[in-house]
Amino acid sequence: MSTQMQESLLELITQTSTNLPPDVRRAIKKAQLQEEIGTRASIAIDTIVDNIVSAEEDVQPICQDTGMPTFIVHCPVGFNQLRMTEDIRVAVEEATKLSKLRPNSVDPLTGKNSGNNLGAGTPVIHYHQWERDEVEVRLILKGGGCENKNIQYALPVELPGLGRAGRDLEGIRKCILHAVYQAQGQGCSAGFIGVGIGGDRTTGYELAKEQLFRPLDDVNPNPTLAELEQYIMDNANHLEIGTMGFGGKVTLLGCKIGVMNRIPASFYVSVAYNCWAFRRLGVVLDATSGEIRSWLYRDKEEKMERPTGGFSTDQAIVLKAPISEEQIRSLKVGDVVLIEGEIHTGRDELHKYLMKHDSPVSLQGGIIYHCGPVMMKDDAGEWHVTAAGPTTSSREEPYQADIIEKFGLRAVIGKGGMGAKTLAGLQKSGAVYLNAIGGAAQFYARCVNKVNGVDFLDEFGVPEAMWHLEVKGFPAIVTMDAHGNSLHKDVDEASLLKLEDLKDPVFA
Repeated sequence: MSTQMQESLLELITQTSTNLPPDVRRAIKKAQLQEEIGTRASIAIDTIVDNIVSAEEDVQPICQDTGMPTFIVHCPVGFNQLRMTEDIRVAVEEATKLSKLRPNSVDPLTGKNSGNNLGAGTPVIHYHQWERDEVEVRLILKGGGCENKNIQYALPVELPGLGRAGRDLEGIRKCILHAVYQAQGQGCSAGFIGVGIGGDRTTGYELAKEQLFRPLDDVNPNPTLAELEQYIMDNANHLEIGTMGFGGKVTLLGCKIGVMNRIPASFYVSVAYNCWAFRRLGVVLDATSGEIRSWLYRDKEEKMERPTGGFSTDQAIVLKAPISEEQIRSLKVGDVVLIEGEIHTGRDELHKYLMKHDSPVSLQGGIIYHCGPVMMKDDAGEWHVTAAGPTTSSREEPYQADIIEKFGLRAVIGKGGMGAKTLAGLQKSGAVYLNAIGGAAQFYARCVNKVNGVDFLDEFGVPEAMWHLEVKGFPAIVTMDAHGNSLHKDVDEASLLKLEDLKDPVFA
């Protein structure tokens, strides 16, 4: 790195990616105590805590999806923002080389990954001037799984389970509750939400994301919003969606709401959903030297102990490819499995490709893992996995049943579950959906013994390439079986009924 400013920014990126701030840790530890020991939700949250400890100890990404790096910079009047932008770009590129960030910048027209997180519009940088003589930089790494669960409502609107949401405080309340419901486990619950009331299509979402930079234990200065925030925190967990959408006591870990004026014709409620891996930190920098003067969000140290709970492997069922249809049809929802042998990563680009082409390797009786890992190549040219948690599976719903049948797959690993077409395909072909714990990138990276090879690296880039991984003791839960049963469908239907319990007016 060429300057102290760039070194400081690299440290900010590294710490944001690998070390959750104390307020987030406190929220997760509280949730850990609320879940009943031995339940699926408890297993999931213990795995999450184990992952947080590993990420901090090894200085590796908490989650393999390091998202779209978004910087909020406050700087003195006259400060050279052009030079600061270049310093940020250099730091982002270096962090990507060091595998603290996954290369996530993709040209939407060509599908080409830049490989360094630089490109048109990436990283995102917002500048604000102030009268102070120091520079403040805040960074959030918000992964695609939770980004895809952002939602914007134009009032009035009819909402499932809640009825009409009108242009008033009651309507706003209903929109926020629905936003929590619709995320289910696909956004890696239990999650955090930032809400923007008012503005236009663009500024409403910006306001919502700004709320995610607030400390979790602050109190909204607007009494009406403070009351609404507390109401949401008191009632959202009534939905019992739970960690990873497995059902459970804790669904929401934080809610922050902001407001801005709107034009008469438009009334937007915008919700930015963030997963449990709530990665945001900040630094105050010397404007001249670039040295770090202080850290933001680190009010005090909040250590986490590696839990003794988590997956119990005593009764786990071992799956090793090629898996027989007979073994798959003996599985049922709720079974814990341990995967051994070779699995193959596959995300959006690979599924699209396989619909029209043959696979470069045999998938008969095999396992596809919805995962875009963080990879590092050593001096000898060998690839190593540094982060390897599951991605959201719902994006593959248009393809999955067809690919299972075409290639004879027996298992699909991902998070958040899949829909009716895939469920029917599992039943028809004799396959199962296995839910890994979303965001637990270090936990699952430890299960990878070797990288056997890779296909489509040049064509698709690191996250979308087809990596062939040798794993051992890789745990997951059967959440969709070959008999037409789906835990995700059951939790969705049950939480919708509970959402209806909250439709009566509160603030009228």
